[in-house]
Amino acid sequence: MRYALLLLSFLVPGLARAQAEALENPGTVSAIQERQYRMHHELLLGVGVLPADAYYKGFIGTVAYTYHFSDTFAWQVGRGSYSYNVNTSLRTQLERDFEVSPTDTAFQDEIQWMVGSDLVWSPLYGKLAVLNSSVLHFEAFLLGGGTVVKTERQDGFRPAVNLGLGVRLFSGKTVSFRLDVTNNVVFAGASRIINVPVVQLGTAFNFGATE
Repeated sequence: MRYALLLLSFLVPGLARAQAEALENPGTVSAIQERQYRMHHELLLGVGVLPADAYYKGFIGTVAYTYHFSDTFAWQVGRGSYSYNVNTSLRTQLERDFEVSPTDTAFQDEIQWMVGSDLVWSPLYGKLAVLNSSVLHFEAFLLGGGTVVKTERQDGFRPAVNLGLGVRLFSGKTVSFRLDVTNNVVFAGASRIINVPVVQLGTAFNFGATE
């Protein structure tokens, strides 16, 4: 009996403290804030580069329209890009020193323009505090779709599969900025594939969105 009373003398204060802490802090509540910015009808104006080809570098301008069904799912209904191409020093040297013709088949994969459509999935949305003075809202997205590519070849229309990812930075309800990094896998022949990576920065204008 004496040992039982001694054990209770140790347990009771601990139980009392635990009960007091539970009353003071009844539990932790986690809350996920609603998105501050939502997209609806998006018009994108972008500029970018085709950096991968050894014989030329393309500087592109892009116009695209995207319809956002929800916060996470959208359809980039149409996009069109025109490429202004600049010869590399390697191509210049081949034409000058080795008399390679500008119409040689090695140069015929040069991209002139591209049109396509993509599905867009945006699984991530968040915000960052910058020096505790401002908050940046952003989202990350994946996209995939199809493209028709026009090259320098006489029969230069080629189908392609477009895959990529991107980040959007919101500056307000109607304007945001996008960085897209994509790759068009171009089917150039029966057993020939060309990869056309694209790095693009764009300004997106949002219409018809609600808070």
